[in-house]
Amino acid sequence: MNRFRVHLKLFIVATIWGFGWPAGRVVALDTPPVLASWIRYVMACCCFLIYLKLSNNIVLPTSRQWKGIFLIGFCSTFLYQLFFMLGMARTAAGDASLMITLNPLFTAILASLFIKETFTKRHGLGVAMGFTGVLILFMASPNTDLILAERWLGNGFIACSALSWASATILMKGMMTDTAEEKGMSPLHLTVWSSISGLVFLTPFLIGETLQQGAVHSPSEHAWIGIAFLAILSTVVSYVWFADGVIKIGAGKAALYVYLIPPFGILGGFLLLNEQLGWSLLASFIMIAGGVAIAQSEKHDEREPALGEHGH
Repeated sequence: MNRFRVHLKLFIVATIWGFGWPAGRVVALDTPPVLASWIRYVMACCCFLIYLKLSNNIVLPTSRQWKGIFLIGFCSTFLYQLFFMLGMARTAAGDASLMITLNPLFTAILASLFIKETFTKRHGLGVAMGFTGVLILFMASPNTDLILAERWLGNGFIACSALSWASATILMKGMMTDTAEEKGMSPLHLTVWSSISGLVFLTPFLIGETLQQGAVHSPSEHAWIGIAFLAILSTVVSYVWFADGVIKIGAGKAALYVYLIPPFGILGGFLLLNEQLGWSLLASFIMIAGGVAIAQSEKHDEREPALGEHGH
């Protein structure tokens, strides 16, 4: 029964992350990108800190670790959120949910370049399949009601957000490793403190965005619901449940649920935003998800947390 609950939670997490894409689209069409990101992470950071306090699990980073945490926060919160919001203002939720699955492929490429992990033929085949799926999405998306140039630009922004998260994943792997000087940080604590540091980066840009507009924007009711969904459910609850699933059933099994995110993203776009369905979405999903599966098929360490898989 306990394992059933873990799998049920992971299924709910995949559903939440999938429906986070249409929620992001609603927010992005209503609220300026920096303001939306800032409000989201104020909510998320408060909830994270409350969770750590209630679970008596607050662990402060060392002065050396703070330097890495600020770099992770710059990539995973500041850059990722800006690219995410800029992309969602221009492309369809279903398209974006497929584009973000480039994240593990970008991670494999960056790992081979910066931490000297072997880039195998399987990785090469996976990357080739993934980018073929992206090409299909660019050229044959069924969401033709969107301006082509805008949709392409939006997809490009989402690809940049995937690259930002992949960069943060590489940095996280280094900071989770024990050294002679100090113990590595847990994925949960890295996420909490990097979220707070990312909020620090967002704040001066929020001031600049507000001054440029000449007034403080007031999000609509639907935008507030979307921001709360992204902050509380997609960021805090889902991450805690996913991390718990990794601990209890292993990273490999937990990561399988990530493949449900694009179908739920496409379904959410169809049900909530009247986005179009088409063969190209299925073909793109098969190529990208298949590429990721092939690229990751050589991983055997179930203890390694599946970081950076979801990209929310």
